[in-house]
Amino acid sequence: MTGFAVESQIGTSGVRDKHRFDVAALEAWMVANVAGFEGPLSVEQFKGGQSNPTYKLITPARQYVMRRKPPGALLPGAHAVDREARVLSALEGTGVPVAHVYGLCTDDAVIGTWFFIMEMVEGRVEWDATFPDVPREERPAYFDAMNAAIAALHQVDPDAVGLGDYGKPGNYFSRQIARWSRSYSEDADAGRDPYLDRLIEWLPTAIPEGDETRIVHGDFRTDNMIFHPTEPRILAVLDWELSTLGHPLADFTYHAMMYRMPPLIVPGLGGADLAALNIPSEEAYLAAYCARTGRDALPGYDFAIAFNFFRFAAIIHGIKGRVIRGTAANAEAQERADALPALTKLAWEQAKRAGAPG
Repeated sequence: MTGFAVESQIGTSGVRDKHRFDVAALEAWMVANVAGFEGPLSVEQFKGGQSNPTYKLITPARQYVMRRKPPGALLPGAHAVDREARVLSALEGTGVPVAHVYGLCTDDAVIGTWFFIMEMVEGRVEWDATFPDVPREERPAYFDAMNAAIAALHQVDPDAVGLGDYGKPGNYFSRQIARWSRSYSEDADAGRDPYLDRLIEWLPTAIPEGDETRIVHGDFRTDNMIFHPTEPRILAVLDWELSTLGHPLADFTYHAMMYRMPPLIVPGLGGADLAALNIPSEEAYLAAYCARTGRDALPGYDFAIAFNFFRFAAIIHGIKGRVIRGTAANAEAQERADALPALTKLAWEQAKRAGAPG
């Protein structure tokens, strides 16, 4: 296993050839649709942003961020920038830290694909889950901030913020297993994987009893949030493309998966000496979430971890397909695709830990 390439994910560069667009057309749209906008406009592309190309929009007075669908052939339902914009707007003011959305464009004629413009939030992104740039004594506060943010999200009433129809309520695990199994099977370009095949067979037989429906982020990781430059405080949670109505157990365990994930292609704590780093244990982190959300425990926790390893592997399988088709947005997509065999093996190991045979 190799560590993910941190430097390649940080900052901006020139817009990549396949992601270029008519800047003058975007500027005209922003004049008409973004309150207070004044040009001239220049554009850079963020190095991160695996699924949807993400751009830094620079004017003399302020900076913005644009997220757009990638050009080219796309799988149905993928790259839902309109959903990202909707959930960000709905959660503003709820206590969940999010960036302000200035506008959404669903007219392909402007720059070639749908896009939305949001506030540029200045701060730090932690690409390493051990928080190496944070003093040892301060690390628990950063983990507590992440724990508080995801707990706050799961306390939001979807109906109260206009998101009661943001997804289908109930049966989240069965629907998600079916969705990612179908996505995996339909992406013939990326091929088959023996561990994913076994997971697809086992997971539907092991879904725990009980159901809840809340707003779920779907990709809650240390590198998908912006921390205050000097304080253990989250200014904005980013990358809501996979958000929907779902089971909070699934969402929290995707985040807690960091405890069992090595620093393969995303931030992970697998193999790290947590005590030496002064990072809360997985058990303590789970207990803190339960306390914040009024729970005694999270039944089905190990199953949900296994499910999330499967789901993450299926997403990487999709990235592999996009690499083959030439539509991947991120320069490191090939590295992610190359990590797929190691990741699917990890996913099956978690399934065995949760009771899968073999």
